Parts: sequence; C-alpha cells; structure tokens
Amino acid sequence: MAIRSASAMSSDRTEQIDVRYVANLARIELSDEECTMFQKQLGAIIGYIDTLKDVNLDTVDTENLNAVEDNQLREDISIRSLDQDDLLRNAPESAKGQIRVPKVVDA
Repeated sequence: MAIRSASAMSSDRTEQIDVRYVANLARIELSDEECTMFQKQLGAIIGYIDTLKDVNLDTVDTENLNAVEDNQLREDISIRSLDQDDLLRNAPESAKGQIRVPKVVDA
C-alpha cells in the first residue's frame, strides 16, 4: 500500500473546517498563529484517517479476536463532581440555578 502525505490527502477537507468557528463554539480564543497550527494538525489527523480507510481488512479473521473476552472493566467508583456554583460560573448564561441555552425547537 502506497502511503500518500497527510497534507495532500486532507487539504480539501480541512479547508472546509473553519478552526476559528469551531474555537468560537467551544468559547476558546485563538491567535492567528494558533489557528494556523491547529489547521495543519487537523489536516494531519484527517490525512491519517484517510490512510486508515485504505487498509485492506478482507483477510482479517474477526471470528477469533479475543477483544471481548479480554475486556477488563474498571470498578465503577463515585467521585466528587463540579458543584452547581462552579458549573454556573463557567456557563455563558444562567438563570434560577440552571444553564440557559438558545431555543432550538419551535413549539
């Protein structure tokens, strides 16, 4: 299998993803340099995914995989979470002890 460069494979798709827009949705402020850096990293990630799509799995015997049998689950342990005041302090808008969000469904 020939491996193409990540930037060549993914440049079209990453140009469609606006890093600044995504950062704004996450309420993260990015400099121009950070946007450029993250755009390149995003291109590398998407390029790697494209490479994985080209892997031929026809010869993999999925019947004998032991993943399910060897799966070791951790014990479910309750830990302290954010208290309501800390959570509401990080919310963009709150009222009556709840996070306010934009209306998404018309009644």
